[in-house]
Amino acid sequence: MMMVRKSKGLGERHQKILDFIGDYQREYKHPPSIREIGEHCGISSTSVVNYYLDQLEKSGNIERDRKISRGVRLTNPALLGDMFRVPMLGVIQAGEPIPVPSNADFGAFTPEDSVEVAMSLMPPKEKVRDLFALKVQGDSMIDAMVNDGDIVILKPAQEARNGEMVAVWLSDRNETTLKFFFKEKDRYRLQPANPTMKPIYIDKNEALEIKGKVVMVIRRVDRQN
Repeated sequence: MMMVRKSKGLGERHQKILDFIGDYQREYKHPPSIREIGEHCGISSTSVVNYYLDQLEKSGNIERDRKISRGVRLTNPALLGDMFRVPMLGVIQAGEPIPVPSNADFGAFTPEDSVEVAMSLMPPKEKVRDLFALKVQGDSMIDAMVNDGDIVILKPAQEARNGEMVAVWLSDRNETTLKFFFKEKDRYRLQPANPTMKPIYIDKNEALEIKGKVVMVIRRVDRQN
């Protein structure tokens, strides 16, 4: 599962302050003051609150603007509680097209499989209830910052403009692939983002179904580089 998790390695008081900032932000739509943080967390001295906030800032959990009274912002969107689940429908090949299962679905994932995404990271006006996720297999899109093992979030679509990254089902071949889409005079071009790989050309009389457009990429969390 790929998701943003609560910060690890923090003391109980640090975590209590982070939780309160997130709860307060959700309820009032703006951050709490230093005095409010101290009252809720049982800290009578504002200088002690500032001490904890300085540590949280150094650890990357918050950002601060000391020129204003409520200048505290969480850097971890998960703590704001604005996460939503996107169903994981399977695997999409970023390389040579791969066969799809006989039921014409994208892969062997159950409805319970999902990925958590922060609402604040989504493009504006996106209908999140329609989104679905696919795990990427292969390196044909590496120059587009999509690597093997990453997850792509897509919105359903049947058409695409030239240059959009799409999940395509080649039903005559019973294959799926993730590529940049281009419509040419008498054919379609599925363009990889890898200089070592050649584009895939599909004749206009051959069936090609666009299943979705990529709106977001979630990087694989265990990547070393």
